[in-house]
Formats: sequence, C-alpha cells, structure tokens
Amino acid sequence: MQSRYTGFHAVEERLRRYGAEKRHSVQLRILYGKAGPRVKKILSLAKEYGVPCEQADDRTLDEQVRSLPQEAQDHRGIILLVDGEKERAGNIVQLDQWLSACPEEATVVILDGVTDPHNVGAVLRSCDQLGACLLVTGERRSASNIQDNEVIARASAGASAYIPVAVVTNLARAAGQLKEAGFWIYGADMGGTPIQQVSFAARTCIVMGSEGSGISRLLEEACDQIVSIPTCGRIDSLNVSVAAGIILYERRRQAL
Repeated sequence: MQSRYTGFHAVEERLRRYGAEKRHSVQLRILYGKAGPRVKKILSLAKEYGVPCEQADDRTLDEQVRSLPQEAQDHRGIILLVDGEKERAGNIVQLDQWLSACPEEATVVILDGVTDPHNVGAVLRSCDQLGACLLVTGERRSASNIQDNEVIARASAGASAYIPVAVVTNLARAAGQLKEAGFWIYGADMGGTPIQQVSFAARTCIVMGSEGSGISRLLEEACDQIVSIPTCGRIDSLNVSVAAGIILYERRRQAL
C-alpha cells in the first residue's frame, strides 16, 4: 500500500520520523518540481536519510495527487511517496492500553462532534506544542475517519505523527475510564468557571464540543467542572481549535 504526503510540513515531518526509525519497513521516494528554498531544505534532508529524489513536471505531480482529498491536492511542488505504509493519520492507540502506561501528570483532549478535519489537525498541532499527550475522538460524528487522514496530517503540520489518538465508540464511557485513572474532566462551554480561576489537576482531561451543538448531554454529565474562556467579542464563540489552544496554554502555564 502506498501513502502520499504533500505540503512542506507533512513531508518534512514524515522524513524526520523515517530518519529516527532504527528499522525501516517502508520505502520512501520524493517527487519534486521547482527547487525553491523550502524544497531544497527537504531534498537535503532526504539525501541525509538516503531517500531517492526525482524531479518531475507539474503534470506528473498533479496526477499523483488526483485521488487525494481536495485540500491535499495542493502539493506545493513536492510529494513524498511511502510504499508499504498502512496507516496515514497519526499514531492510533487503544485507550485502555495507553492508560496502563500513563504518566502521573498528563493532559488529554477529548473532541466531541468535531467534524472538520482542519480543526482536528489544528488541535493536534496545539497538543504537540502545549504538552497534551493524547487526543480522544469518537468513531461517529468526527473527522477521524480514514478518508480524512491526509487533510488532518497536513493541517497538523506533522503533529499527527507524534500525538497518539484514541478512537472510541462511546465518549462518555471513555471519560469514565479516564476518571477511574485519576483524571479530572473539564468541559469547555460558555457560562463555566473562567479558566484563569481554575486550578487544573495533575491529570487533566479537556473536553471540547462542536461549535454548533457543543458537548453532548451524556458527556457533559460526565464532566467534573465546566470551564470557559472570557471573551469580549460580538460573535457567539471561538473556533474550537483556537479555544482548545487557549485552554491548553493556560493548563501548561500553570504546570510550569
């Protein structure tokens, strides 16, 4: 099976992951067009890792991405082909197995009903930058389906290669598992306690709902506390990925 990575961030991060692996079960090859500064940097990295590179015309590059989702077809003049790779969108784990090795201090994010793969990717990027170590999503009403993998990987700027993702059948049940493991569950919604007044627990789980319907009733009932971000604008709410980044920043600020 072959995976195709497009865009500077996704290509570079997959290359770096390949370079860090002790054993290689896949084969990588790069197709590129005009060698601008960003492309030259990636080609230099590929040479360091022994990955072959081949210059191609625009028509060839376009044909390689024709079957990808619309957003991933903007290859920016470089495509990474990976032969023998079965999974593209991140590091998928089982929640119970992850919890068995969970550190004493940890931050988990649950996404409830977030269907835009760009938002999922952006949240993964914030998780990587702000110290969250697991993202949990549902099998239904989410953007974690296999067909969205290329978009999520691209929007995450490569973070999907590093942040574990647990895809579960029941988010309320998953919240219960996290509680049993000592996590305090914080649901993000308007009208909650302002985040600057919240003392986040050593094991923190942040639940983010969709911008339209928010957190589902059963999952909200599983939350220990509802928190909010003080705002002063005229529209209803922040984008879910922006809101997640703000709450993760406050959580990290307190932990430092």
